Amino acid sequence: MRILIADDSIVSRHLLDATLRKWGYQVVVACDGVEAWNVLQEDDAPKLAILDWVMPGLTGPEVCRRVREHAKEKDTYTYILLLTSKSLKEDLIEGMESGADDYITKPFDQHELKVRLRSGTRIIDLQRELVTAKEELREQATKDFLTRIWNRSSILDILQRELIRGGREERSVGVVLADLDHFKLVNDTWGHFAGDAVLREFARRMQTSIRPYDAIGRYGGEEFLIILPGCDEPCTSRQAERMRSVLDAEPMIVNERRHSITCSFGATTWHPGEPISPDGLIRIADDALYAAKHQGRNRVVCQTAA
Repeated sequence: MRILIADDSIVSRHLLDATLRKWGYQVVVACDGVEAWNVLQEDDAPKLAILDWVMPGLTGPEVCRRVREHAKEKDTYTYILLLTSKSLKEDLIEGMESGADDYITKPFDQHELKVRLRSGTRIIDLQRELVTAKEELREQATKDFLTRIWNRSSILDILQRELIRGGREERSVGVVLADLDHFKLVNDTWGHFAGDAVLREFARRMQTSIRPYDAIGRYGGEEFLIILPGCDEPCTSRQAERMRSVLDAEPMIVNERRHSITCSFGATTWHPGEPISPDGLIRIADDALYAAKHQGRNRVVCQTAA
């Protein structure tokens, strides 16, 4: 694990450096408080830090305060140990209130330092586990469990946000509903596991064909909603046609056999100033999708909101 030591005393720095390296830490050294603060702002900053209380530029407690304020903007935690020759209770309270996790007095005892750093390592490990668990819960709450794209509620939230942004920035938003053709036949013929594989592959192909700032979500069953920020009617139509052709161009492997899977697309476009709601846009896209199915499937039909 990487650890920062910040001390303006050459002798103290060298002693800490040698001790920590002997214990297997990767040491980052700072000579004053400003340098320590700069290191701790980096994206890959050490999660453990030993800061001398009295340093030029910024004191140890001042660095602590800045780190804790900065941490509110990021989901990270830095375990900070103050190294001090101060022993008055008031001083130690000030240090802890600045955001330090612990302190150790000079000259430090190696065994005591080792134990305190071990506690810090456990806290950092627990924090990392909490962040991982939080991300997993967020993933479960916002992504479709089968295809790993946005779920229905998330893609509807994205549509609402893009319409608000489009109104603010005066740009259009394309809305596309896609529905796999004859999907019930896939399930009935090859089974639901094969149907799940088709849905996953469809989602994968669509993700590779849309732009980085577009969004796709599973609207329900074999139906998918795609949001295209900044797209007018011709752009929305081109994007939908590109998605259709990506799917149609190459058969899928289903039960170790190649099968042609196609999809129908219904599209519409919202323009700034139009009073239509997200539900209204989806209804128009759904009408266009119905028309695509009625006209023979495996095609794109666009309808205007007017």
